[in-house]
Amino acid sequence: MANTYSQLYIQIVFAVKGRQNLISNKWKDELYKYITGIVTNENQKLIAINGMSDHIHILIGLKPNRALSDLVRDIKANSSRFINEKRWINGKFEWQTGFGAFSYSQSQLTNVINYIQNQEEHHKTKTFKEEYIDFLKAFEIEYKDEYIFEELE
Repeated sequence: MANTYSQLYIQIVFAVKGRQNLISNKWKDELYKYITGIVTNENQKLIAINGMSDHIHILIGLKPNRALSDLVRDIKANSSRFINEKRWINGKFEWQTGFGAFSYSQSQLTNVINYIQNQEEHHKTKTFKEEYIDFLKAFEIEYKDEYIFEELE
C-alpha cells in the first residue's frame, strides 16, 4: 500500500481452552518464538509476548493490510497445531474461542511492554479472569460475565 502510513499498537490477549494451566515453563519460550515467527511471516511487528500457564499477551504493531481477526486466527491455529505436533501435553491442545484486543498510543508502549514482561509478578495477586475484566472495564467495553470465558466441558 504505497503512501499508507500508520502506527497501530494492539495488545492481544487469549486463553487456553477452559483456562486450563497447560502452557509449561519448559516450552513456553519455544512457543513464543514460534508465535513471533507467525507474526513476522504475516509482515507484522511483534513487540512483546509473555503470559502464564493459562493465557498469553501479545503486543503487536499492526499494519493496515491485515485484519486483526485473521491474524489472531492464524496465530491460534498454527500455534495450537505446533503444540500438538510437539506433543507437549497429553490430549489435544486448543485455545479458547475469541480474544481481547486493546489499542495503545506510542506514549503508552513502555508501560504495556513492562506489564506484559511482568506477568508472573502481576498474577501473584490477580487471576486471569480478574485481569481480563479489568481490561474490559478500563477500555469501557460492555460485556456479559457469562460470555467472557467458556468453562471446562
